[in-house]
Parts: sequence; structure tokens; C-alpha cells
Amino acid sequence: MKALTGVRILDFTHVQSGPTCTQLLGWLGADVIKVERPGVGDATRKQLVDIEGADSLYFTMLNHNKRSLTLNTKNETGKQVLERLIKECDVMVENFAPGALDRMGFSWSKIQELNPRMIMASVKGFGPGPYEDCKVYENVAQCAGGAASTTGFLDGPPLVTGAQIGDSGTGLNLALGIVAALYQRVQTGRGQKVLAPMQDGVLNLCRVKLRDQQRLLQGPLKEYSQYSDGIEFGEATPRAGNDSGGGQPGRILKCKGWETDPNAYTYFITQAAVWKNICDVIGKPEWKEDPDYATPPARLPRLNEVFDAIEQWTMTKTKYEVMDICNPLDIPVGPILSMKELSEEASLRETGTVVEVDHPERGAYLTVGCPIKMSDSQAEVTRAPLLGEHTDEILKDVLGYSEDDIFAIKESGAV
Repeated sequence: MKALTGVRILDFTHVQSGPTCTQLLGWLGADVIKVERPGVGDATRKQLVDIEGADSLYFTMLNHNKRSLTLNTKNETGKQVLERLIKECDVMVENFAPGALDRMGFSWSKIQELNPRMIMASVKGFGPGPYEDCKVYENVAQCAGGAASTTGFLDGPPLVTGAQIGDSGTGLNLALGIVAALYQRVQTGRGQKVLAPMQDGVLNLCRVKLRDQQRLLQGPLKEYSQYSDGIEFGEATPRAGNDSGGGQPGRILKCKGWETDPNAYTYFITQAAVWKNICDVIGKPEWKEDPDYATPPARLPRLNEVFDAIEQWTMTKTKYEVMDICNPLDIPVGPILSMKELSEEASLRETGTVVEVDHPERGAYLTVGCPIKMSDSQAEVTRAPLLGEHTDEILKDVLGYSEDDIFAIKESGAV
């Protein structure tokens, strides 16, 4: 038995944010029925195709542990099938454009009428307000949620990050909301609406920058590089390069081989508690007692000099050697690991963080596994479904249609 065994999800999501949510629920044991347009399916099935005739990695890596049902919801018979699905499922998840479900004839009041216990979970770009009807993609969410304005270097433009904090991050938030709503339903017997706006999710992850916005009212942000450089602060939280977002200054520094390896770098944090260890490692024992360097406040105007000295040492070591030397001394460091290195890391395979999956069209491929590890609910990653692969199975086993009924439904063009 898995954590969500017995929970049935009606998955009307596409692209990334919604599928991230429903895939996680599937990993945790829910029965996820992915509803797709006949003959077309999720748009990502054929986006960024790398193997002709096979579903793309974009689709397969976001839709594990699901069953695919094709359904034409504009068809009258298709709408009847959907009504029965709503009655049989616990949760409906959607990331349609605003108002799309209402136009289909399935408003929240209609869904409640069909199934008062239904939890309807939605991803939208923005919450209620002036932009709630706007279409949003990953990078738009990063920009509108405050991430881009605070990412990058001071002398360059705003930057988006490679981490999909707008799409996948919001999908994780929605999954938590669904699980909370399921728990509350145990107490009340009622379903409810769950909304996870992408802008809200990005801003939530940018909370330390909102913190700094308020600190800025009291004076310069002394742990930012521009303070050491003598550059005046403006009215908004600035871009801070690779400075640490916490109270312990940190930066990305070059390691041995950086001239030819774009990832030969380490992140190095000058944690106050181990400052004396840092001084010994980098060959600056005199800094341990020097009043200009001995305390965190004294070091703040001299961070560029401090990190330049540390980098002179890290450039003589590989990023892994830096780890081997610093970790026993409790000095916080971390190698910049490439996707190639992560995909080949044996420990990540052993924990199920990276998983190899077989697919009938594309063969074996790598994907991420469940990021949540539970002692009594072991997540297993099964391949993404082919388009409509489980249509007959769902019509028969979930909805109770007979073989004749299924034949008639197919003849009507509903599936």
C-alpha cells in the first residue's frame, strides 16, 4: 500500500505545471487518469522530439505513473463520459486558460452538483487581480514573481534560472494543497477548490529577496558585493551575482581546470563559526587575529579581498578536492555539478532520485524520480502512457461500461 492508494485523480493538465503535480501524486500511489484529446494528446508529446515516431522526453518525463484516456469533451457522449468520471474521482486537476472549464459546461457549481466531495485543483498564472486572465509560461512567472529582477549580476540584465520554479515549483505547491484538502475532507466530507498561482509560487521562493527589500529601508545590504565595491544601493533589492542569500557570505569560485571546463567551480561560504579553519586552509593564519578580518562585521567591506584569496587556493584544487579538504573541517562548500555528472552519479540512482525507464517507442531513458522519500510508501516510477493506451480499461473498470457501450462510445467519436 502506498500513501495515496485509493485516491483517484482526474488529470486535465498539460505541459509542465499541472503534470508535475499529478505525476507526484501518482508516485505517491494515486490512480491518475490523464484525459487527452483524441489523436492529439498533451501538446508536449510532440514538442522537442529527439526520436522520430516516439513521444518526446518533455512529455515522458512529466507523465509517469498515469493512465491515458482520450476523450472529446465537445462531443455530447464525451460530456456524458466526463460526468461519470467526475462522479467516480476524488480530485480534478486542471491548468486550462481561465474560464475554459466554464465554457465546457463544467463550472465549479456543476462539478459540486455531480460530486460534492470533489476537490478541484487549478494552476493559474496569476491569482485574482488585474492580470488573472493573462497567459503565463515558466519564464513569465519567474519575471512576474520577482526571481528575474534579483538574479544575475549588477551590471547585466535580469536573468531567469534553469530551475523550473514557475512551472514545476507551482506543481509541487498544488500537490500539497490537494493532499491538505483530502485530509480536510476526511473531517468535513466536503470537497473544495484549490488554487496555486504561478506568480505566488515564484514569490514564495523569493522570500529572502522580499526580506532584503525591507532590510534595504534601514541601510545598505552589507553582505552584497556592491557594498564592498562602494556602489550605492537603489530603492529595490538588486541583483547580487552569486552572493549568498543568507547571513553567511558565499560565492562561486574557480577551481583547477576552469579554463577548459565550464563547471570547474565550487560554492564557498565563509561561515563565521569556521573562519579560523578557512584561514588555515587558504594559508592566511594571520587573518584569524587581525582586527580587519577576525569578525564578520570587519570582513564585510573586504569581501572581495577575502574571496580573491580563497579563490587563489581553490584554483589549485579540483572541485572534488575542495570538498574532500573542507568538509571534514565543517567548511560549507559545494561543487558545481553538471547535468552529465548528475546523470552518472551512482548514489542518485540508488536512492531513486535519477531513474532509468524503458519505453516501447523510445527505449531506455533517464528521468527524475520522486523527490520525497517515505519509509512506508516506496515510490516506483512507471513509464508514461501512450496516447489513449488505457481508454478501454478505464471505461470498463472505472466507469463500468460494457463492451457494447464502449463500442458505441467509440462510434460516436467521443474517444
